[in-house]
Amino acid sequence: MARIEVVMPQMGESITTGTITKWHKNVGDTIEIDEILLEISTDKVESEIPSPSEGKIVELLYPEGDTIDVGKLIAVIDEDMDAEVSESGSSNKKEAKSEDSPKEEKEDKKEESVKAKPAAKSEKSEGRRFYTPLVKKLAGDNDVDLSELADIDGSGAGGRVNKEDFENFLKTRGSAPKQGSKSGGANVQFSTVPAYTSSEKVEIVPMNNMRKAIAKNMQASKLTSPHVNSIVDIDMTNLVKIRNGIKDKFKKEEGFSLTYSHFVMYALIQALKEFPTVNASVDGDNIILKKDINIGCAVAVPGSGLIVPVIKGADNLNLTGLARSLNELVIKARNKKLTMDDMSQGTYTFTNNGSFGVIAATPVILQPQVGIFCVGTIKKSVEVMPDNSMAIRDIMYATHTYDHRIIDGEVGSKFLMHVKNTLETMDPTELL
Repeated sequence: MARIEVVMPQMGESITTGTITKWHKNVGDTIEIDEILLEISTDKVESEIPSPSEGKIVELLYPEGDTIDVGKLIAVIDEDMDAEVSESGSSNKKEAKSEDSPKEEKEDKKEESVKAKPAAKSEKSEGRRFYTPLVKKLAGDNDVDLSELADIDGSGAGGRVNKEDFENFLKTRGSAPKQGSKSGGANVQFSTVPAYTSSEKVEIVPMNNMRKAIAKNMQASKLTSPHVNSIVDIDMTNLVKIRNGIKDKFKKEEGFSLTYSHFVMYALIQALKEFPTVNASVDGDNIILKKDINIGCAVAVPGSGLIVPVIKGADNLNLTGLARSLNELVIKARNKKLTMDDMSQGTYTFTNNGSFGVIAATPVILQPQVGIFCVGTIKKSVEVMPDNSMAIRDIMYATHTYDHRIIDGEVGSKFLMHVKNTLETMDPTELL
């Protein structure tokens, strides 16, 4: 009989952590293969993770709510149904594991020996204290200078500041500017945001883990890629007429609706074939051109934010195949059945804000991609035609947001115009 180690899965190539939102099993429970073991959330998806094996749960290493690095051990399953379970296998018992690692225990002993020297002054009084790697990481993540922790009475061994002490400090720290920078104060940052506390007129709502991750990744994308937005209006009148004529038959045959998103994604694929630089990523000073066209499509899931499943090999599909693939992913997303493979290897992303009534938007690039395409709602508009006559047309605005490090305005605009031309001239009846 073997012991099966379950690690935090990677739900997409840019995802580095996942948050355990719910354990479906407890230590000592038995589980079948593919039975749901836990639910995790990232900034892109909430997903149910099945068991890779049948057996008995002997260890759950982290409690619900913990955010864990991808690849770290989170549970152990023993294929022997009669395997014994120790008390230390409980997730509640394991919560302190991240703080009391063997390395930190050695550091604790080192600290004790330093304190034992009679001539030494107390580290606290000198403003120099030992901090565990976990506390140092938390301080770095929250932009806290270690000197700010000097007056904390730690509750750990020998007055050591632990994770709980640090979190309590953050709650009372407020938004005061950070003092004592190494440059002698030249880089002191002053906050313009007041420190709020809950009252009858103010409600403080902490971000959940998914929202924290979204905020972090969106900020990182803006810092990584110089975003440029090109916008154009597309005359969808011809497509609107054709879709109205075939949508009932399509839904009867396929069981789902033929939407404008399907047309746009098809047009995007044709443009990506012509402009391979847009279907790429940046690695240092190198441009990585992707041979496969894997289209990600943003899907709004009520209560779970926006997620981006990926259609692999989209350039090998006709319009019907594209529509079928997207429909399958949307159903899986809304039922929390997306897999790691469903969320990875995207080379370009499409998002439709028109479903919310928005005319146009400028989205943020999904790293490490170099472009994202957004369309707004289709609206009736009075347009001046080439012969100077006036006509009511169905107009849709489209935005191509691209990474100016490798895509210049010429290529970015030509790509957008290629999509426009395809949509204005295509005949879907020949593509289904």
